[in-house]
Amino acid sequence: MSDWEVYSVKYADRNSRTRADSFIFDDNHDAPHDMDYFIWVLRRGDKVILVDTGYDEAEARERERPIIMDPREALKPLGLQPEAITDVIVTHLHYDHAGGLHMFPNALLHMQSAEMAFATGPCMCHGTLQAPFSAGHICEAVKRLYAGKLTFYDGCAEIAEGVTVHHIGGHSRGLQCVRVKTQAGWLVLASDATHFYENFLSEKPFPIVVDLEDMLKGFATLRQLASSPKLIIPGHDPLVKQLFPQFGSDHIHRLDIGPLDEFAEIWKQDTVK
Repeated sequence: MSDWEVYSVKYADRNSRTRADSFIFDDNHDAPHDMDYFIWVLRRGDKVILVDTGYDEAEARERERPIIMDPREALKPLGLQPEAITDVIVTHLHYDHAGGLHMFPNALLHMQSAEMAFATGPCMCHGTLQAPFSAGHICEAVKRLYAGKLTFYDGCAEIAEGVTVHHIGGHSRGLQCVRVKTQAGWLVLASDATHFYENFLSEKPFPIVVDLEDMLKGFATLRQLASSPKLIIPGHDPLVKQLFPQFGSDHIHRLDIGPLDEFAEIWKQDTVK
């Protein structure tokens, strides 16, 4: 089995946040705490799998959360055209992960059945639970279902040789992570199973949570799936850009070869609180 290349692609950030926005239990709640927004690319030979889609300019205006670049533009340095993407793993249906489904019209979507049930069920009557979702994105997923371009999973499943998805829950009912076989070992794209390294390393839950027990269990699951904690990739941590080598453009970093040796101490000092 040959290994996959894995790339993080940053398309947005938010630099007006505090630690209270990132951790339920934190004494230093007023301190600044930045967040980056990524999508991820898996590539092996001619086969490409996109993990999540980001969101577009319209959603950015609606939520007053500007994007640095359209995700389609962000992918261009990797030589990828949106119409050529055939598979998209949707980790969950929150706006910043599924807000660009319409940008990849030919892709088959891979999603946990629990996520669709959650996003279209009675829980969405509650404004707090509904807030991270946008109706248009959910409708796009439903349209893809009726077009025969959506595959559901219940728990763990193999998407391709060396690529599996694993139901986590916690942050959203059907949240899934992605496990990938790379030259550095089994790498886990955690998405929002851990927004930041500190969430899982210190077991500090993220404030947007549907099931706190599932979120805490998910931290342990990530460790079990990855060959090393350093191969667990958080969904929003700016530290990823320091720990992994840049690939061409400054918004793209290569993950499958493992973290940079010179940043080993940064990882240790900045993530273990």
